[in-house]
Amino acid sequence: MIKIENVNKRFYSGTDNEVFALNNINLSVADGEFITIIGTNGSGKSSLLNAIAGSFYPDTGRITIDNKDFTYVPEYKRAKYISRVFQNPFIGTAADMTIGENLHLAFLRGSKRTLLLKLNKERKDFYITKLKELEMNLEDRIDSPIGTLSGGQRQAITLLMAVMQKPKVLLLDEHTAALDPKSAMQVLRLTKMFISKEKLTTIMVTHSMNQALELGNRTIMMNKGQIIEDINLKEKNSLTSEDLNNKFNQIRKIEKLTSRMIEDFRNQYV
Repeated sequence: MIKIENVNKRFYSGTDNEVFALNNINLSVADGEFITIIGTNGSGKSSLLNAIAGSFYPDTGRITIDNKDFTYVPEYKRAKYISRVFQNPFIGTAADMTIGENLHLAFLRGSKRTLLLKLNKERKDFYITKLKELEMNLEDRIDSPIGTLSGGQRQAITLLMAVMQKPKVLLLDEHTAALDPKSAMQVLRLTKMFISKEKLTTIMVTHSMNQALELGNRTIMMNKGQIIEDINLKEKNSLTSEDLNNKFNQIRKIEKLTSRMIEDFRNQYV
């Protein structure tokens, strides 16, 4: 479903602030595959999602989705095929619009007849049925402004909106990180349910080692814009969160030693 070939992206090129956000990324994601991504801040996790979503174009390389070249397709044109849920539960919904109106906008995404389709009783009843799936007692509040909901409730609806019209790709960018533990568990339950039910091709960024191991069939580890580990399901099942953390720390330790050796060499001979 997704094929990324030799993708590179730099920001602030030619300045002291130059950053290699993505460094020769090669990744293939099969239809229906669920991948989790871990790494420290600045490792390239969100940059990878941004490249897939079209938030920026790569400097070099190619991005293919469902056998179509999307490398230079604008972000708004990709929205028909790609859904994304961000860390901030208040992104992705219109606070002053009702729950029903927000769901209706999501349902109409990609439709050329958007202005002709109204939120009638039939549509409303359909959205009430969808809200019942969340098990948050929100079906009776369909006419309430979505801005009156808690962060967890709003993120659950954002997730529902993202999967309502089955996307080719679902991108989850630390979508539970800003929630309290109880709300995070609820949203994770819904995440697993929707992905399993619709067999969605999913890439999920997380800081949680437990989530990385528990969810999905592959876990990718990133560092300094590179994919440094690609862990398959069999290996995932044999690892603990402590094992994963140790693996990552070992890689960073080697990296620090290498950097120190280079710096020592420069100081001595340059």
